[in-house]
Formats: sequence, C-alpha cells, structure tokens
Amino acid sequence: MSRTLCAVILVLIVLHQDNWYWNDGRLVFGFIPIGLFYHACLSIAAAVVWWWATKYCWPTDSYLAAEEESR
Repeated sequence: MSRTLCAVILVLIVLHQDNWYWNDGRLVFGFIPIGLFYHACLSIAAAVVWWWATKYCWPTDSYLAAEEESR
C-alpha cells in the first residue's frame, strides 16, 4: 500500500510540471483556460491523494498515546 501511495505522489509531482498547456488558447466550458482547468483538476487530485495518505499513514490511537505521555 505504501508503494502505491508513493507512486501516486510521484505521478502527481510529474504531472505538475506541465509545459504543454502554456501556449494553448483553448477554453474549457467556454470560459476557463485549459491550463487553469488542468491545474484545478490536479489540485483536486492532490487533495484526494493527501486525504488518502492521511487516512493510511495517520496512527489511529495517537490521541491515546498523547494522553498517556501527559500523565
């Protein structure tokens, strides 16, 4: 699972380096430049991946450990 997560994060890093839409004048939905739309979709994908990483990597009993340390 952690290898899959790392691979997806690396794919997002590579996809963030977009040089192919810089000089493209097409519009999505008639008003959004395609480069802006691409980055909006990439941001949504990054948010989903970071949520997944948090759910996978965050310890479920961290609040119990913090309470035991404070005693």
